[in-house]
Amino acid sequence: MMASSRKEGVVSVPIGIELLPTVECINRNKAYKLFIMVSTFLCYSSYHLSRKPISVVKNVLHHNSSNSSGWAPFDEPDYKTLLGSLDYAFLFTYAVGMFLSGHVAERVNLRYFLSCGMLLSGILTAAFGFGYFFNIHSLTYYIFVQIFCGLFQASGWPSVVTYMGNWFGKGNRGLIMGIWNSHTSVGNILGSVIAGEFVETNWGWSFVAPGIIIGAMGIFAFLFMIHRPEFVQCTPPEHAEKSQNKYIQYSETEPLVETEEISSGKAISFFEALKIPGVVEFSLCLFFAKLISYTFLYWLPNFIKNKTHLNAQRAANLSTFFDTGGIIGGICAGFLSDKTKSSGIICMIMSAFAAPLLYIYNAYGAVNYTWNIVLLIICGVFVNGPYALITTAVSADLGTHQCLEGNTQAIATVTSIIDGTGSMGAALGPLLTGILSQRNWNYVFYMLIAADAFAFLLLIRVSLKEIIVAKRKWTQR
Repeated sequence: MMASSRKEGVVSVPIGIELLPTVECINRNKAYKLFIMVSTFLCYSSYHLSRKPISVVKNVLHHNSSNSSGWAPFDEPDYKTLLGSLDYAFLFTYAVGMFLSGHVAERVNLRYFLSCGMLLSGILTAAFGFGYFFNIHSLTYYIFVQIFCGLFQASGWPSVVTYMGNWFGKGNRGLIMGIWNSHTSVGNILGSVIAGEFVETNWGWSFVAPGIIIGAMGIFAFLFMIHRPEFVQCTPPEHAEKSQNKYIQYSETEPLVETEEISSGKAISFFEALKIPGVVEFSLCLFFAKLISYTFLYWLPNFIKNKTHLNAQRAANLSTFFDTGGIIGGICAGFLSDKTKSSGIICMIMSAFAAPLLYIYNAYGAVNYTWNIVLLIICGVFVNGPYALITTAVSADLGTHQCLEGNTQAIATVTSIIDGTGSMGAALGPLLTGILSQRNWNYVFYMLIAADAFAFLLLIRVSLKEIIVAKRKWTQR
């Protein structure tokens, strides 16, 4: 990586970048782009790594066997409701924080915003583990830790997507974002493995270790993350160079929503962002997609342990195959989106396959270990594919829509609206799972299948528009 001079009177280049030696023999733009892609990948992997332990530790907070009483207050008969309330406390404040964080991120130094959010997330993740070391049995304590942890975790997504949107143009964005978005699954896998190492012996470290990791990455972000290419004399992507005076259009000739031009370089309002075509549809679709994905994130190890009678560590390790499928699904969805230029259709098709696969996994996943692995991977592909595509390439594309005239300041707001709406679903899914699973796990999967059906239906309008555009382009050849 190359050092860069300070841009006079405009911005402070991170001290870590300034201290690095200058290397003139490599392509400056490509080197910085690779650095930003890898750095944001590691940063957001650490966010998900720190969210995963709660799903692993649930299996020891309440033991189904008579040999152990679990950990008060989660050793009560209604333990699933109590554990569901922990998920809801985190995810509800995360969703609220997501709506606010995009607005804030566009108006403050993004590097400070990201690094502070990571440091505070690390402290609060570790604080949950401190409950073990200090023998804390107060539900109120754990609820408050989850509330504030969810709030600070909301700093991550708008920040890293804005970084990527500022550095990468629209060419092959789906594939690039699909590969990059595997940070979600990589973080989940690492979180499961790390938490699983301590869960049977000292579950406090299942939280403290991930807390240390995300905190360390926060320090890295403060020292090295560069918000914009211009700050280090690199060439900005093509969408930032163009200024077009157009009405908002979804297709080539038919205006879907007419609105006033949004001036370049200024942060846009919440309602201006909602007028961008596709924002509402993809936001609502993500509500149901994240409901499914986060139900698996927070309850899959518990479901596996109850269905297969594996111990907590083996259940945690087995659950990582769902995230392995998620990596494949995100990359495939991004690649197909680039080839077809039809993100809505890709998400709709994958959602259509996901519903029957969820039913099959519930019915036959516990037949044997190998069959469980195969079904988890396949489910991961089709469940996480649309979620990955919407939260990355779709959000970045909508945040750099032609109506914005090259204004990349909108990315954080658009991203926060889409992911904030999705996070409301993410909060609802685990909460309902805690309630429904007390009766029968079948009810949980009926809920997930219904959510997938709604996600499918919400994309019909977008997909029809994409079909019209595709037909028009085909006839013009």
